[in-house]
Amino acid sequence: MTAMDTEILVDVWQRLLADPRTSWVLFEHGTCVVLTAPEGELAEQATEILKKFGPAHAGSSAGDFGVIDPEDVEGWVVTGHHNDVLTYVGPDEPQDQSQISVGLFGRSKRHRDGTALHVVHVEDRRGPADPA
Repeated sequence: MTAMDTEILVDVWQRLLADPRTSWVLFEHGTCVVLTAPEGELAEQATEILKKFGPAHAGSSAGDFGVIDPEDVEGWVVTGHHNDVLTYVGPDEPQDQSQISVGLFGRSKRHRDGTALHVVHVEDRRGPADPA
């Protein structure tokens, strides 16, 4: 398994997270941390979330996953035990494209991102502060 092309991943996540107010951070193997309350340095905030919720531990909630088949993008989004940590799995990645294989593949990518913690893109969509 190699890291996916960063440009491809950024394009995929920009299409999946089309809300212009949603800030997010992308990691090397396709894991995206959506920041519902972005503050300060976004890469640091996302890294702390992924450090805690990225590594998979079989037999615990950290080993759980779900598979989403998005309409607008080829491939899948694999969810985990934190609602804002999502991993993209491309259509050509797992040889077996069953839900369980895609989910295990995505979970392994999330685990790699959660242990390496290598940020490749920050999408800062915070607007100017609303006047009080």
